[in-house]
Amino acid sequence: MKKMPHLVQYQGSKRNLASEILNFMPNTFERLIEPFAGSSAITIACASENRTEQFLINDLNKPLIDLLKLVIEDPEYTSKKYRKIWTDQKHDSTEHYYQIRDEFNLTKDPIYFLYLLARCVKGAVRYNTEGLFNQSPDKRRKGTSPLQMEKNIYNISSLLKGKITYYSLDYKDIFNMALPGDIIYMDPPYQGVCGERDSRYFSGIEHEEFVEELKKLINRKISFLVSYDGKCGNKIYGNKIPVKTGIKHIELNAGRSSQSTLLGKNEITYESLYISSDLYQNKYIFHKDWKENELFTRIS
Repeated sequence: MKKMPHLVQYQGSKRNLASEILNFMPNTFERLIEPFAGSSAITIACASENRTEQFLINDLNKPLIDLLKLVIEDPEYTSKKYRKIWTDQKHDSTEHYYQIRDEFNLTKDPIYFLYLLARCVKGAVRYNTEGLFNQSPDKRRKGTSPLQMEKNIYNISSLLKGKITYYSLDYKDIFNMALPGDIIYMDPPYQGVCGERDSRYFSGIEHEEFVEELKKLINRKISFLVSYDGKCGNKIYGNKIPVKTGIKHIELNAGRSSQSTLLGKNEITYESLYISSDLYQNKYIFHKDWKENELFTRIS
């Protein structure tokens, strides 16, 4: 896969695994749907490879969807406003960050959010119990330079403008919009983070309900892929999907764990990918970095 543009270093982004995930998608299909879009890494990857001309992104974090819409639909405005916010931090960048954070929590301005994402610790979005963004700044850097950000913004816009629709709805509402011929890629936010309440969101998803919704997709013959649980060394993160019909489960090598490296360990992180059987059977490939699990064929 050629190098693809990205907006910010967003924690949990599947950008580094995009080529592995796209291996299980056809070369062409009707539409890609991301109900838990985050930074929309898979959407951008699909657009970079011209897999489809239609995209739907959704995220409960509405300022994030508003930001992505501005980036794609009005790259000039987005770039210029980001440049001003970034340039204004020249005297006391840490205090400036906190001022912008207060302004964002008050106004939900998506360009303020872009600056916060580019500057916050580990690119990790965090909210308090009142739904206010509360992540701290990374004091070692000032965030993506305006020149690089402008390049990122225009590259993403050129790939997706005129091809995409935007929503901030419950994922079940998005599932109901899917049609045969679409592919849904899902990266639910809470797995391995904090149970059914993810601090990146104002609410989480309930595991058993999610499993039931996947069964409905199978019955409707909707193709999908799900990034869900994972493991590092002997530690397992998140619940496995127990659906026993129409799904293939593989593990993708996500590389050496940075946290384990800091502790003097040499542990590899594996992330689960669940693939609807139609996609798996149409693109059966073997890759040295994933391990096969049971092929579920029994009706649940």
